[in-house]
Amino acid sequence: MSAKLSDAKPVSGKRTPMLRFEEGKLVMPSFKPGDIVLQGKSSDDSPVEVAICSAEESGGETWYEIEVRQKDSTKWVNPCVPSGQVSSPRALAVRGVWDETGARQDVNGSFTFACELGAIAKCSTWGYKPWDSKMADLHQACTRMARADYCGDGRSETKDNNIIDMYDGMGHVERETRETPGFSPSRATFEAAWTPEGAWCLARTRKNTPLEEVMQQCPGRFEKSEKDLGDGDVCTLARKVDANERRLVHNRSYPPEMLTRPSISR
Repeated sequence: MSAKLSDAKPVSGKRTPMLRFEEGKLVMPSFKPGDIVLQGKSSDDSPVEVAICSAEESGGETWYEIEVRQKDSTKWVNPCVPSGQVSSPRALAVRGVWDETGARQDVNGSFTFACELGAIAKCSTWGYKPWDSKMADLHQACTRMARADYCGDGRSETKDNNIIDMYDGMGHVERETRETPGFSPSRATFEAAWTPEGAWCLARTRKNTPLEEVMQQCPGRFEKSEKDLGDGDVCTLARKVDANERRLVHNRSYPPEMLTRPSISR
């Protein structure tokens, strides 16, 4: 869900100083949750009003409880879909907007409320802060990985309760080697390496969809080619155009037959 900083309207009807965006936080003199309503767009591009109900600092990030109201409606609802573990999901404020293909666009004055159970917010909590310019591409590659968006066209090939281990080899997020209640390294196998535009190469898919189907879904993008990336990460399908300099994130996951736990390691 996107919104524009310039479209903030005071609930009281009084003139409101300009709302600013700084490092994942909405900033305004004397800003308090409930003071303003933002004009925004939902994921299907429908106009909505967005009210910020509360704000809470946690883990170095500011989480917002938001509610939206559709045009011609009097009902305010939380737009973030709950899960069995999170009944009232919150949202992060992230600069830029994401289109239907999953690509991030810098739109002046616009930002996205990213629900905490979605890929954009998850990748921030996993270590890639999108408001840090050094992390922007890593964060975008992570969103492709989280969704299993191999073709980089917005199609997700993941499902709930996948067990995922993500790492980048740059010291930001390390490969998990410990046995924990939520993750067993011996049961996970290498899946793919990722760029901001989708998968750079694959060993297999998350749902065991044949690699031939991936080639059919995005014709001309991949070719059968073995790539040894080191540390046991070996691909059998790779991008036709060498994008090695953009290969940023790797991941391992449990094959479908190993999905016996409902947690995610990252």
